[in-house]
Amino acid sequence: MAAAPARRLPHALVIPYPAQGHVIPLLELAHALVDRGFTVTFANSEFNHHRVVAAMKESSCNGGGGAALERIRLVAVPDGMAPGEDRNNLVRLTVLMAEHMAPRVEDLIRRSSSAAADEGGPITCMVADYNVGTWALDVAERTGIRSAAVWPASAAVLASILSIPRLIEDGVIDAQDGSALSQGTFQLSPDMPAMRTAHLAWNCIGKHDGQEALFRYIVGGVRAAAKCDFVLCNSFHGAERATFARFPSVVPIGPLLTGERRGKAVGHFWRPEGGACLSWLDAQPARSVVYVAFGSFTMFDARQFRELALGLERSGRPFLWVVRPDIVHGDVHDYPDGFLDRARGMVVAWSPQQSVLAHPAVACFVSHCGWNSTMEGVRNGVPFLAWPYFADQFVNQGYICDVWKVGLRAEADESGVVTKEQIASKVEELMSDESMRERVEAMKKVAHESISEGGSSYRNFDNFVEAMKKA
Repeated sequence: MAAAPARRLPHALVIPYPAQGHVIPLLELAHALVDRGFTVTFANSEFNHHRVVAAMKESSCNGGGGAALERIRLVAVPDGMAPGEDRNNLVRLTVLMAEHMAPRVEDLIRRSSSAAADEGGPITCMVADYNVGTWALDVAERTGIRSAAVWPASAAVLASILSIPRLIEDGVIDAQDGSALSQGTFQLSPDMPAMRTAHLAWNCIGKHDGQEALFRYIVGGVRAAAKCDFVLCNSFHGAERATFARFPSVVPIGPLLTGERRGKAVGHFWRPEGGACLSWLDAQPARSVVYVAFGSFTMFDARQFRELALGLERSGRPFLWVVRPDIVHGDVHDYPDGFLDRARGMVVAWSPQQSVLAHPAVACFVSHCGWNSTMEGVRNGVPFLAWPYFADQFVNQGYICDVWKVGLRAEADESGVVTKEQIASKVEELMSDESMRERVEAMKKVAHESISEGGSSYRNFDNFVEAMKKA
């Protein structure tokens, strides 16, 4: 009697938006799918694919084992931008990738129908970043596979996008390009953070000439996501209870354990200097270190960079400061004279942030309030000095400072600079506020309960996985 053919694993195509803050959580989700029996094809933009692979190789060569990828196949798709073109121009990047990536992704899915088992076999479902959903979810519909959209930021920001018709009707934003019709604030519900119209995601993504095109793209994404099987969010019920009550179709599965896959690729564009900074932290007293990191996009002018350095020095606290090679406009790190010799801290180009925030020596987090950083800080019980730069970060600051009350605002003076005096003062206040420490520890407990077996996010992810396994 002939043996029954081997049952093929479900095969998910995962597509992140081409920015590190999106690649990292989507790659973590890919690993989580592998843990639940999937094969995964991870389709990065060609430019970011090379950065992730290079960081993996560097990590592997330095003993980090970063090249290990079990049942995840990394593929590169051209994004339509020319070599050397500025990929921080997110509006141009977003518009071009819809034109150039969609046909190649569709071809990838169709060709997979004849793929051998060692290539994962046919792609059976798509898990796309909500921010590429405008075109990716249409591709899933045309090719007849199940689909899910992943919103890797706060549910509140997604709620503002889903509320665009209401915001237009109420005269909050312009119907043509989404621009602010007033400079005031509004709330979608009493228990959600207040939002400024100028800080809506499509209004503060940077200086650009494509406001209307970006807004239309976002509106198209809402229509596309309405047709997919799931809309998932990297958040947890206890963090955004009012938002999830108002938008029950958005399903929390977080906080995703971004950056916590030891020995496996986690999506960094730069190699974290893990061994050096963790060894340095080991030598510091408990709850003594100020951790400073501003993500992959934040840029400072030379004056603000120097004020930050002087503020850290003025605080008198040991600090671990992540200074990207390109964090200063003009790529010049203009430290104050003698700062690096006098400093009671360590400066690194990139860090293993999850491991750093989990370290008992870390006392507070000076952060740009990116959502991954926000969730990592909360999950590790670390209070914040909240210093947003653009996009969703202003709403996240509202959660941190006004709703959860687990951090303080970094407030700029009349010239737009956060001064050294302000930085040192706020750090000292954070260090001494025991009630804030208790609140963030309570949030940490709720976050861990949500992703533990039987928790709300754990159950939601289980339901999603079982549905996506169905033919």
